[in-house]
Order: sequence, then C-alpha cells, then structure tokens
Amino acid sequence: MARFHTPKLRLLLAACAAVLLAASSGAAVAEPPAPGATGADRDVLLVGNAEGGTITLLDSQNMAKLDEINAIPDLQQRLDQMNPVERIGYEVVRGQAGGDRFVDDLAVSPDGKTLYVSRGNLADTVAIDLKTRQQLWRTKIEGFHSNHMQLSPDGTRLFVSALTARKVQVLNAADGAVVGEFPTGDWPHGNDFSPDGQRLYNSSIGVIPVPDFLEPLKGQRQLTIVDAKTLEVIRTIPFEHGIRPLVMTPDEKTIYMQLSFLNGLVEVDVPSGKIVRRVDLPLSDEAKKMKREDYPLDSAHHGLAMSGDGSKLCAAGTISNYVAILSRPALTVDRIIPVGHEPYWALTSKDGARCFVSNSQDSTISVISYDKAEEIARVPVGKYPQRLREAALPEEVIGH
Repeated sequence: MARFHTPKLRLLLAACAAVLLAASSGAAVAEPPAPGATGADRDVLLVGNAEGGTITLLDSQNMAKLDEINAIPDLQQRLDQMNPVERIGYEVVRGQAGGDRFVDDLAVSPDGKTLYVSRGNLADTVAIDLKTRQQLWRTKIEGFHSNHMQLSPDGTRLFVSALTARKVQVLNAADGAVVGEFPTGDWPHGNDFSPDGQRLYNSSIGVIPVPDFLEPLKGQRQLTIVDAKTLEVIRTIPFEHGIRPLVMTPDEKTIYMQLSFLNGLVEVDVPSGKIVRRVDLPLSDEAKKMKREDYPLDSAHHGLAMSGDGSKLCAAGTISNYVAILSRPALTVDRIIPVGHEPYWALTSKDGARCFVSNSQDSTISVISYDKAEEIARVPVGKYPQRLREAALPEEVIGH
C-alpha cells in the first residue's frame, strides 16, 4: 500500500490547505463484436484514469477495449496559464493526493455525443466532442480542485464539487457557463441525485490534510440536500466523519454509506438523519498493520454500489484489497472477494447484474457477479483508474 504522508508532511499540507481555503486474474476477454449499423448505440463503460489523464472505453458486455481518450491535451498550456497562487494550490493538492489526479469524474450527454470531464488538479471542467475529440468548452472551477461531478437527469446541467471552495457550482452543459451554486460542508465530494431527480445530495469529507489527531479541525462533514431545480438548501445532516460513496433506496428513506476511516459501512435513516446500523468488515493482515494516517486520503473503504434489484451491495475494501458482497436488508456478507490493489470505486452495470470495481494501484478493473459473488473478469485500463460511468454511445464516436 502506498504511504502518502509522513507526519511532518501531513502537518505542512494541513497548513497549506488552511491558507488556500482561506484564500486474481479473471476470465479471458472476448474480441469486440463487429460495429453495428450506422446510428446504433453500444453500452460502454468509461473509466477515468486519474493519474494518466485518459478515459478508457470498454464494451460493457465483453469488456473489450474500444478506445482511449486523452483528457489533458492542453496540460502544458494550463500549467503555463496558472498564476502563482493557482500554481501553489496545484502543487499542494497534488502532494496531498499522492501525485497527479487529472481525471476526477466524468459524464456523458444523453445522446452519447459529448463527454464531460472534471479535471481534478487542473481545477476545471471541460466538454469534449466524442466524434471529433475537440474540446468544446472549458470552465475554471473556483478554488484549487474540481472534484466529483454529476449530470442532471435531463442532461442540461453539471453539478461540480469545488473541493476547496466549500460549494457546488452548477454549469450549463451546453456552453459551460456557471448558472448557479450552493454552499456545502468542508471539502464537498460526492453528488448524488434522489431517485426521482428532484433533490441532490452532496457529501463533504472534511479537510483531508489535517492530521488524524486533529480530526475535529477537519471542519463540517455533512450531507447537504438541495432542491435540484432551485438550488435551495433543504436540509443538512452532520456526521462525525467524512462521507465517502453512498447509495440510496428507491423510496429515498435509506442510505448506505462509507465513512472516513471506517472498515465497513453504515445504514442511515434519512427521515431522522440517524445512523441505525453499522457493519464492520474484515481487515486484511496488511491493513491491520497500517496506521490510520496512512489510509489513502482517509479512506479505509471507498466504493459502494447496489444491484439492480436492490438485493445486494458491492463494497470496495480499499486498504484490504477486496470487494465484499452483502445481502440486504439483513446486511449479511455473502463473500469477501480478493481483487486488485487499492480498489477505489464501484458501479453497478446497466443490466443490474454486475459490479465494476476500479483497482487504482494495479490499473485494472474487476468485474464482479452479484449472483455468484465472484470476480468474473479483470481487465487492464489506464494509470490509476478511479471513477467509472456507463453510457450508450453511437458507434460513430467509438474508435477514432
């Protein structure tokens, strides 16, 4: 497991952050099928390779590699354009993350023709024409890091977490113009729409560089629930630790979430805002030897998904290099499945039957069967994969 900080470095980063805020091999992979008729769509898994600055396109069914897109062709230009304060912020965030993190999140327009990328360390968001591979627009995100992003269900607006600015900025998907924002807790992270698309849940993780022994100084860690149309804050729910990935039930009454430093997950009753159950998952022998301050970005477990029928959860055990499949509502463990090194995101396939997991340190993707509770494939992708998204893409935009 990579160890990103010495205590002295963590204290230095904490001080910088405060200043800036104030300012298994798997099954063999089959060959891709022949392209369909013009205009046909193909279900594609898009893998954001954070360190490599690329997006790998995989066929969602057979996991064959279809394409790879460079998300940072303008990298040198962006670095040259930074003023001294922006460059300091870039270097601090880069050091805190343990290296370059160019692709933080991604989304695809409903017609499958435009790719949106939240470019973490570059503190911006861009739109790319998937057919021509040309950048359509670029928007600077406030602060020093462009974090998780979510496209509205109708495809018209992008909700981007401005990590060091304590807010989510809302962009017009057509031209990148900032059309709104709302306040959050410290270091806003995940953005999740309610099942009906009427509300957005933003999760804040707190100021990560603050050392573990000063955790109360990490700031507000909360769920911020807003009206997705008006951006009015409806409610905030505080938590003791940073909120990592979460999934919610269709009735919006129950949320399962991972928390900073927790080797497992919790069940939250949304109406009361209370944690009603906690599930502790096993630690590997290697993880047992780790200090909490050596967890990657405070994450013991980072990656959570729910099967299409709602009967299973897929939880990435980041520091223990496994995926746990749990049955709900009992939350019993079906199986602990060894995967690659540092699994860091989980996504349920569109058919609801599989869980895709990014093994960040190994630069691979594991494919997990919910029913069998086993890894059925592992495929190589780009350097340091994190966020995964699935979309229907026209054949004409694939393989350029």
